[in-house]
Amino acid sequence: MNDLLELKISRLPTCPGCYLMKSEGRIIYVGKAVNLKNRVSQYFHKNRDHTIKVRTMVSRIDDFDIVLCDTNLEALILESNLIKRHKPQYNILLKDDKHYPYLRIDVTQDYPRIELVRRVEKDKARYFGPYMGATGVREVMDVLRGLFPLRTCAMALKPGMNKRPCLHHQLGECLAPCAGKTTPQEYAKVVQDVIDFLSGKSDAVMNRLQAQMMDAAKNMRFEQAAQIRDRIRDAQNLLERQKAINVRGGDQDILACAADELDAMVEIVYVRGGHMIGAEHYALEGAGDQRCAQILAQFILQFYDDGRTPAGEVLCMELPEQAEDIASVLSERKGTKVVLHEPQRGTKHKLVELAKKNASDALQKRNAHLARQQERTTLACAALGEVVGMGHVPRRIEGYDISNTQGDQSVGAMVVAIDGKAVPKEYRIFRIKTVEGANDFASHYEVMSRRLARAKDEREKLIAEGKLNPDGTRPDGAPELTGFAALPDLILIDGGAQQLRFAREAMHAQGFDIPMFGLAERLEEIFLPNQEESILLDRKSPALHLIQRIRDEAHRFGITHHRNLRQKASIHSTLEDIPGIGRTRRRALLTHFKSIKRIAEASIEELCQAEGIGPAQAKVIWDHYHQKDE
Repeated sequence: MNDLLELKISRLPTCPGCYLMKSEGRIIYVGKAVNLKNRVSQYFHKNRDHTIKVRTMVSRIDDFDIVLCDTNLEALILESNLIKRHKPQYNILLKDDKHYPYLRIDVTQDYPRIELVRRVEKDKARYFGPYMGATGVREVMDVLRGLFPLRTCAMALKPGMNKRPCLHHQLGECLAPCAGKTTPQEYAKVVQDVIDFLSGKSDAVMNRLQAQMMDAAKNMRFEQAAQIRDRIRDAQNLLERQKAINVRGGDQDILACAADELDAMVEIVYVRGGHMIGAEHYALEGAGDQRCAQILAQFILQFYDDGRTPAGEVLCMELPEQAEDIASVLSERKGTKVVLHEPQRGTKHKLVELAKKNASDALQKRNAHLARQQERTTLACAALGEVVGMGHVPRRIEGYDISNTQGDQSVGAMVVAIDGKAVPKEYRIFRIKTVEGANDFASHYEVMSRRLARAKDEREKLIAEGKLNPDGTRPDGAPELTGFAALPDLILIDGGAQQLRFAREAMHAQGFDIPMFGLAERLEEIFLPNQEESILLDRKSPALHLIQRIRDEAHRFGITHHRNLRQKASIHSTLEDIPGIGRTRRRALLTHFKSIKRIAEASIEELCQAEGIGPAQAKVIWDHYHQKDE
């Protein structure tokens, strides 16, 4: 502990507030305390039994700031705001990168429509969801369109509009406010019916539909009765997919969490009107060593601070820390009372157990996915480094391939993988300039020469600007090198021993010595420099799979550009070979004569009839086509 920390700790007040732990000027942790002096001092007690995560954090702390508050509730709200603002490394962070679809109704408009959106905004509109996938939410919209005749178009409606109604109105699917067929009051009643239906209050709607169907059948309007019957069936199918779980109805958000030694997973299940309408899960990185009450406290405050409205009752696997204060915050955001509850038995307890089961399952699947991803990336890089005899794990691997058709339009492709993952923005294409015909050996020599020559030039510029040290290391705080300035840790050449030899000669000619190997496609043989026998890896080897992915990506990238060049060459017009005839005159000639053949057969007088073509240009064009026949 440095002198500054000792001085600040000795002068800490005993009132509530928040503390911001810093390392080299950057905030790495934000916390709250009822008694700042006691809470902050605990971090620096040598005999304190801290977790590994806390010990690591404390070892990095060289300063801290505090913000005093009048009450614990103020400290709770301020902590949540500071975490969202600074995103400290050691706090539980809700990284909400999933955008589930919602249904949105802007009740501030006179004639709102039902919209599919991906984000919940603080705009006074009503949001329903989330729904599991766009397909599911569109099925809901189709059912709603059949039940409630709200407009579906985004037309701007102005007072006094009297347009001709569209087909939707004729089919009974729109009240046609654009044609003055309804009033804001009549339209608002339908909007309220939609809101009730989406909120789980479907009984009134279903009863009204049943009455309409019976009335139509009684009056022998059987076609209309059949249409209403189909609408009832669609609505019932939709309601059945929303699992009924509480016969007394009600709205609840159910939260549970599962944790391992590293991360945590929070599952939230949405119940509206006694029906389960959806569920989401959120991974909280680095929160696995904390208690469920701590995890849920930080999750709830961040989750409901993003435009989401909590249900009136929030059921928790464990009551979060400062549950009463959190309930007060949620009640203020909702505008009505919100209750946090930890059920011990009955239906609500079963709901929490269901959420807990889903959280555990989601965490296991995530860990399996991450393990598989790590096997395909960083572990595969380590295995590949051992295969080619490197003393360290290669981070940046570059793959090279040559593409041509019988030596025509040759290109060299360079692809890049960093930590085993493709980085397309680092890909480059080289048009072969010095090689005639199909010569992969010379082409690899040219591509490698040009790539490393560019690296040398750019690195010299960075050294001159002070952004790179002469020994190739980066100064403190300098960003990671990209583009040609970034040297690979390992180079893959698509080809056998000879392609590898030419590429290495080019590399050495530029003054570099970078590990390099070749991969022959026929048997997937690995060729190493100065080694006569090739290496055959096990077909299930992660290293081989990584090599194949890089090689295939280089081939795909190269062949795509090669095909584009061939396509451009194949549509080359003979008009482009005529001196003095630019794009504008070529377009005028083709507009007038419709084809190259007719241009070639035209006389000088006929050519002059095209816009912008005078006698001099006509003579040049006529000579171009007729001199070839002599």
